[in-house]
Amino acid sequence: MSFISAGDLVERALGLARADETIVIVTDLHEASLRWAGNSMTTNGSSVSRDWAVVSILREGPHSARVGSVRATSVDAESIEAVVRASEEAARSAEPAKDAMPLLDPTGPAAADWAEAPGSTDIEVFSDLARDLSKGFDAADRLYGFAHHRIHTTWLGTSTGIRRRFVQPTGTLEINGKRGEGSDLASAWVGVGTHDFTDVDTPAMLAELSRRLDWSKRRVELPAGRYETLLPPSAVADLMIYLMWTMEGRGAQEGHTAFAKPGGTRVGERLTDIPLTLYSDPAARGLEFTPFVATGSSSDSISVFDNGLPIERVDWLRDGVIESLVYPRAAAAEFHTPVTVPGDNLLLSGGSGATLDEMIANTERGLLLTTLWYIREVDPATLLLTGLTRDGVYLVEDGAITGAVNNFRFNESPIDLLRRVSEAGATETTLPREWGDWFTRTAMPPLRIPDFHMSSVSQAT
Repeated sequence: MSFISAGDLVERALGLARADETIVIVTDLHEASLRWAGNSMTTNGSSVSRDWAVVSILREGPHSARVGSVRATSVDAESIEAVVRASEEAARSAEPAKDAMPLLDPTGPAAADWAEAPGSTDIEVFSDLARDLSKGFDAADRLYGFAHHRIHTTWLGTSTGIRRRFVQPTGTLEINGKRGEGSDLASAWVGVGTHDFTDVDTPAMLAELSRRLDWSKRRVELPAGRYETLLPPSAVADLMIYLMWTMEGRGAQEGHTAFAKPGGTRVGERLTDIPLTLYSDPAARGLEFTPFVATGSSSDSISVFDNGLPIERVDWLRDGVIESLVYPRAAAAEFHTPVTVPGDNLLLSGGSGATLDEMIANTERGLLLTTLWYIREVDPATLLLTGLTRDGVYLVEDGAITGAVNNFRFNESPIDLLRRVSEAGATETTLPREWGDWFTRTAMPPLRIPDFHMSSVSQAT
């Protein structure tokens, strides 16, 4: 077996191609992980892998084509031709592509770092974290958790001459603290996203866990109902991510989503008088993501024919008004709208600047959630979601936390929540709990919802 670099793999595959047009995408992944349970390190390790795809396009006209895509994980040069031929064979037997468009031409020179080695990581990235955790292990609370660091380096090459490369670091840290046993068991969670773990304040995270577990000394049982509720940034992120994932222009135009209305879409509709702006931006500081389209398959949100398309800031909601939906180039041409590419980060701004603690201090009586999980869609027409609270729901009385309450199942639509939000605080970088395995780059404010719907009591801890 002869190992081949990613850049050379792209050029070799394009050179072997016989299709009318060809796209090659290579992603090298270097990752490291660290896991602990019951105040003891359990596993750690690092790995290197490669995933690459050849997309072959057989033209029947500028807006008519058949597409075949084949993925591989091999790293040897001898396998390249077989993958290219399999992709071309898949294209010959494919149905005509509904999203066919001319491939893009280069808009600038080839990536200057095209020939460079991929970004890398190893378990040494966790050195400071492991030191700080070891101090937490000496305390009485039991700590569980997982740290994960991934470096994705992506190369994109097309037969029209596009050559793009990007290094994407993604780090996550989640810590769960437990205190007590049986019916007295209390559980709390904290998590952060990071590029390289140098900005992670582990002692502060452990102090926050301890504070939340202290809140659980008093237990209060509450029934299902509607409660004034403070949603922390992590919970807001989980709900807003699901909102963005459903903002497909075609689905709205065809009446399949909550963003449809008779004869069109809800773009231009005001949801809230609070000047909230929900947006994605590949240049957002600390939340940067790959600034061009690189995909081996098409969906209603993204198209293989758009590979190499620059990704720019998109305002999904601007000053409380629905501003944009997702349209690949083919859908944008069909519906006469601007091309809009989904982003890999999500930010919500426009709040008052109040911290969550300040919002707690201004609450006469209500609930503070910490995290949401097992979120599922109930009704696509209204974007009604259901899910469970987890790892701490707390009672707020006269501006202070007075105890922990039971968990609940909730039924809420993110669209309706934005209509009913009565206060938004300061935006801060946060890690979503439910979607953190797939979507980590978010910045959200805490939100006050005057009547959050807790539809039933849950036995979850």
